[in-house]
Amino acid sequence: MPKLNKADLQRILSAVFPLVFSVAGFAQVTDARFTPTDGYIIDETFFKLPPGRSIGATSGIAIHPNGSSFWIFDRCGSTDCQGSNLAPIMHFDRQGNHLLSFGANLFQRPHGLTVDAQGNVWVTDDVGSRDIDTVSEGKGHQVFKFSPKGELLMTLGSPGISGVGPDTFNMPSAVLVAPSGDIFVGDGHGPASNARIVKFNSRGHYLMTWGSSGEGRHQFHTPHALAMDSAGRLFVGDRGNSRVLIFDQSGKFLDEWKQFGRPSGMFIDDNDLLYVADSSSSNTPQSNPGFEEGIRVGNVKDGRITLFIQDPDASGSQEGVIADNDGNIYGSLTAGMALRKYSQSK
Repeated sequence: MPKLNKADLQRILSAVFPLVFSVAGFAQVTDARFTPTDGYIIDETFFKLPPGRSIGATSGIAIHPNGSSFWIFDRCGSTDCQGSNLAPIMHFDRQGNHLLSFGANLFQRPHGLTVDAQGNVWVTDDVGSRDIDTVSEGKGHQVFKFSPKGELLMTLGSPGISGVGPDTFNMPSAVLVAPSGDIFVGDGHGPASNARIVKFNSRGHYLMTWGSSGEGRHQFHTPHALAMDSAGRLFVGDRGNSRVLIFDQSGKFLDEWKQFGRPSGMFIDDNDLLYVADSSSSNTPQSNPGFEEGIRVGNVKDGRITLFIQDPDASGSQEGVIADNDGNIYGSLTAGMALRKYSQSK
């Protein structure tokens, strides 16, 4: 038998025991910056809004399942929809042209957005009326399902009422629909809210809950984003704890990744690439020192980051991220109130 050198031996062991090497790689939590922002052209005029309409703070952005169009969920041209008659759910074609809008007068502060396999649009309203003022009642702390044409098909939660029961939320940040039709809600947006994942079946019937406030394997501090890979694993962007947590669909803990910064938005494409938008890392003890804001991309199989695009506007707070099959990346900003298309420079 020929003698193996160190490199050959490592390749063999990596193939036989991939978990050992992948876990070892996760121990090195560093701000991977493989491709700087100047490797991309940023276009903030790609999405063409209706005449006279300006974009508001936006964390909700999604791509249609067949890649044919985009969905945006903004805060009515402002920081919330309080007192506005604008429709915050907007549909755009692949060229960025506006197709339709709906959802006027339904929301307090638009937040999470996803589109299921049938093209239905799911959104979360993460604060209630009483969280903004003491006059209007009956809005907020809910999840909504719409048809692609804007017909309201389902609501989850009690309008304007926060709670910890199976029929109430407290600042739901994100929603995701599995291929089976089961519905997952990331319920919580900070210390004064919930910190849990709530699961429903396709008809909206409550199934289970897991999570509490803290730093443990089944705990959260702002479950701000949700994504699912081709194996059906649920990825939770636990922003307040600066990590991505991975579970099976029954809440069994599978892994914890800290190399993606503070995840505000997550997206997994057809090639099982994980895109994570980090809107709040900075070199301070309070906000994930050693990391900077931007978009990190890595493979869901081993968590290795292959791309980092640094945010040129650290005060913009890019919270949403998606990607198309042509290599373009799209982002939405809250504080910066903008929509972006990232294209690779020639």
